[in-house]
Amino acid sequence: MGRMRIAVTGAAHWHLDLFLPALLEEGDVVAVHDPDPAAARRIAEGLGARAATDVGTLLDDAAPDFVLALGAHDEMAATARTLIEHGTPFAMEKPCGLDAAQVHDIADRARDAGVFAAVPFVWRQSELLAVMRERFADADPSYLSFRWIAGPPTRYRDSGCDWMLDPARAGGGCTINLGVHFIDLARVLFGDDVQVSSATMSNAAYGLPIEDYSLVTLRSCGRVFVGEVGYLMPGPHSNFDMRFSIKARDHYVIATSPTDVEIVAPDGSREHVRAHTTNVAHYPVFVRDALRRVRAGEPPLASLTDMAAVMDLTRDAYALAGPLPVRPRTPQEGTR
Repeated sequence: MGRMRIAVTGAAHWHLDLFLPALLEEGDVVAVHDPDPAAARRIAEGLGARAATDVGTLLDDAAPDFVLALGAHDEMAATARTLIEHGTPFAMEKPCGLDAAQVHDIADRARDAGVFAAVPFVWRQSELLAVMRERFADADPSYLSFRWIAGPPTRYRDSGCDWMLDPARAGGGCTINLGVHFIDLARVLFGDDVQVSSATMSNAAYGLPIEDYSLVTLRSCGRVFVGEVGYLMPGPHSNFDMRFSIKARDHYVIATSPTDVEIVAPDGSREHVRAHTTNVAHYPVFVRDALRRVRAGEPPLASLTDMAAVMDLTRDAYALAGPLPVRPRTPQEGTR
């Protein structure tokens, strides 16, 4: 297979720019879909591609070899069903649906149809995980705490993705958007026997109907993984307040910046390793790997089946956390 014919659905999603450079290296973006005609035309014109507002029409007219499926969470399951019906290999941004039932349905469909369906759980391909695996087995970490606080919810309005602030369209807030990365990482390191032991969520910072803060604790045979995420850090996309702490055997691993990992040895000596620790740098890695797997006929590194398992745990976390404590503000009141 030469250069691949690539299409993008739900292209007005704010993550498009994280995927696009690698997509353009590996293939030709021949078609762009978005339900907003103006957005579809604008993005398509910038790429020299055709525009569409219907996924099925795009697939019939452009016949892509691969599709990057973005878009609003409430539209994802329908998009996936259309892609699967056409037999088109695709990667779909998390969470791939509004709830676990939707994601299980499309995961089963993709499996039964034998359609390549990848999910960009990019921490699986992160340099942080590579640093860990150079030194420790996946069974070695006994305690992991990942604190990852992103920018405020207003950034979604600024990006034209207001739907992210509506739980009926997004499925939730920072837990379903950010926290799923760490729930997946817990499954990678702990195996399938992972349970949610506690969860706390709040919308106190902005008073929106989605949570702007979330703390979820996962356990497996005594091993503990704490995932803390939020929309609290002032600033644009890809700015984070972060601290990752990992106890592995008799070592302690700390990451407090996007490019540095500190490893504390049993004697107290400290080694600094330059490595990308957040998600942003790893989307090109994901794209290249996914397209290589499609060409080679290999399964994805993380599939819709993995996403469905993560959504089961996400559902449990929301159930344990209970209702949000603060009455949502009216549109007239806005966000602080």
